[in-house]
Amino acid sequence: MFQTRLHGGSIVFYEDRNFQGRSYECSSDCADMSSYLSRCHSCKVERGCFMVYDRINFMGNQFFLRRGEYSDYMSMMGMNDCIRSCRMIPMHRGSYRMRIYERENFGGQMSELMNDCDNIMDRHRMSNCMSCQVMDGHWLMYEQPHFRGRMMYMRPGEYRSFMNMGMGSMRVMSMRRIMDSYY
Repeated sequence: MFQTRLHGGSIVFYEDRNFQGRSYECSSDCADMSSYLSRCHSCKVERGCFMVYDRINFMGNQFFLRRGEYSDYMSMMGMNDCIRSCRMIPMHRGSYRMRIYERENFGGQMSELMNDCDNIMDRHRMSNCMSCQVMDGHWLMYEQPHFRGRMMYMRPGEYRSFMNMGMGSMRVMSMRRIMDSYY
């Protein structure tokens, strides 16, 4: 049994660095921010957690933001482009469970996770993770061990191929639960 709260998230985007220029406040998913702002170079997360993307429709490079101020997130996160879309991450209370697979379409070796994994090679003897099934909770997957490098947000559902998520040939080597302590 799990409980997911959908209320409570709020983020304000600004056209320029240091919270200058026009702004747009968002409290839900936004697939294309171009109708609200021509560009976005800083933001403030007032409540909750969000994923921001450098392409529309929740594609491209992803960055996890929790409550705080990001006056020049491009230099802080190494983003090449400005934020184009965002997704609110609902708070989850309850168990976490995910199956990871070595190959696309749930092929190859499978491992089931209920906790963070800092290195799939060391912990599960897997050289790669290319698909997954998230049963419970919300997760961040990272391209390098020890929660480093590019990341992908995973909510409950089936992900047959990470290649179709706008991340190119990103390898997944570690994963972490998005816990309520982040809120």
